[in-house]
Amino acid sequence: MTIETLELDKARSMPLDKIDVSDPDLYYRDTVCDYFKRLREEDPVHYCAESAYGPYWSITKYNDIMHVDTNHQIFSSEAGLGGIVIDDNIQNRDGDGGVKLPNFIAMDPPRHDEQRKAVSPIVAPSNLARLEGTIRERIVHVLDGLPVGETFDWVDRVSIELTTQMLATLLDFPFEERRKLTRWSDVTTAAPGGGIVDSWDQRMQELLECAGYFQKLWNERVNADPKPDLISMLAHSPATRNMTPEEYLGNVLLLIVGGNDTTRNSMSGGVLAFHENPGELAKLRADPELVHSAVPEIIRWQTPLPHMRRTALADTELGGKTIRKGDKVVMWYLSGNRDEEVIESPESFIIDRARPRQHLSFGFGIHRCVGNRLAELQLRILWEEILPRFKRLEVTAEPERVRSNFVRGYATLPVRLHA
Repeated sequence: MTIETLELDKARSMPLDKIDVSDPDLYYRDTVCDYFKRLREEDPVHYCAESAYGPYWSITKYNDIMHVDTNHQIFSSEAGLGGIVIDDNIQNRDGDGGVKLPNFIAMDPPRHDEQRKAVSPIVAPSNLARLEGTIRERIVHVLDGLPVGETFDWVDRVSIELTTQMLATLLDFPFEERRKLTRWSDVTTAAPGGGIVDSWDQRMQELLECAGYFQKLWNERVNADPKPDLISMLAHSPATRNMTPEEYLGNVLLLIVGGNDTTRNSMSGGVLAFHENPGELAKLRADPELVHSAVPEIIRWQTPLPHMRRTALADTELGGKTIRKGDKVVMWYLSGNRDEEVIESPESFIIDRARPRQHLSFGFGIHRCVGNRLAELQLRILWEEILPRFKRLEVTAEPERVRSNFVRGYATLPVRLHA
């Protein structure tokens, strides 16, 4: 009997009240979807009384997730109430190694709206059009430098490199030091035991190093004329120029994670998806215009951020259950993206879906991902440039996944290119 079969049997036979889909090992082993399927069928609004993160509600069906995500009057993102992650320590840690990192995604209106507006010009259509040539030039350079016929790590050579170059451009960050951004992004979403940091104290020390670096950039830009980069936008916007140092760091880290983890893991996930579904790659070769629907399908299939958390501001009912004021409510986007009642054949990777944008990976409502069009642009150009260069992208061994319930990603992805 295989490990996969044993896990499936366990998911089907475990008492419902013992199911805990927050366990990072389920994501590391890539077996959590078996548990989500059971919850969608038997208990779509599920209460877990005991977990490493305390009691929480799991919202697992597409329409219920939409209800929570679009009702910020009832379901709060406010950092002071718990923020947007199931692990309270990630965003609001007290005591040893403590660091509080408020940011606009972990705020309710009106502060959320004001601070989000400060950075939104970076992804305006006119700016994306201006960036497209730069993105293509860099993708071409990276792809042309890859070894053909020998195994290498796609995560490091392609996914991290391309997303880090893009981040350095958006932040106007020193280009030769851009890999610092990758490290800070990983540390931001890490908890001890996941392979990134060994302790909360180490995490705090690395984030303080990040804070010092970005404070220097702030000081340079706040005293200069406004420029079209994210730090300058924060420094000159009335909504953000008087932020506390903690709030500034929180927003910087939000922008780094938002620009790094999602795109980076979709770049890797797309390669794995096409490797496992060669018929879909054949479709794309036969009709390269399908790249426009293939990209959102990659993002749905990967779901790079499996969850977002809210806190109930009042007693409310959902799915026949009473959620009490103060309860932790977790929207499992990964589960909603596999809801059979809304998405046809959701377990399959299908690049020519009739409604490819029908997915939850970017969230909905006021907190919908501000950089979603930029992520799609990078992925589209990547696949436009892969097709004429390589006949096949062969994944030569199982990828090593990230041990995290917040980032669904890859530590390594061994790939061999066929010319």
